[in-house]
Amino acid sequence: MGGWQLEVFRMAVYISFPVGLFYFFNQPSFFEDWMMEKRASLFPPQDPNASKILEDFKEKQELKRENKMIAAYNAKKESS
Repeated sequence: MGGWQLEVFRMAVYISFPVGLFYFFNQPSFFEDWMMEKRASLFPPQDPNASKILEDFKEKQELKRENKMIAAYNAKKESS
């Protein structure tokens, strides 16, 4: 077989490979570039027009809900 030198080499590779990968992938510059790309793809810059449309929709839904509740209250009040 290989002998003790081969075993020492294999053990060195088994130990140094994960440590090397850990060192490479945890460099701040690499991590920062990767995170900025992911952040840009997951959370695009907000469009002020889109937020205005969303706020208007929320207000309309709230008014509908209030009117529905008032109508239900008035119907209950008149029936009793």
